[in-house]
Amino acid sequence: MGLSLTEILVIFVAILLLFGAKRIPEIARALGRASHEFKKAKDDIITETEELRDAAEKRAELEDRAAEKNQGGKKDSE
Repeated sequence: MGLSLTEILVIFVAILLLFGAKRIPEIARALGRASHEFKKAKDDIITETEELRDAAEKRAELEDRAAEKNQGGKKDSE
């Protein structure tokens, strides 16, 4: 299912013929920058998601404490 060495060589020759030797380094740099930006955006999304999860957990914990306090106060007054 993978590519053989011959298929890879044919692809490289086709790319060389289509774009020329001068354009290939430019294309490789552009692909490298795009890959870097994609990874950076992915990491930013992961970080933001973790921060939101942590904030939601803290809020839920505070709400639980407030609910326990309210229940404790009601039992004492009864």
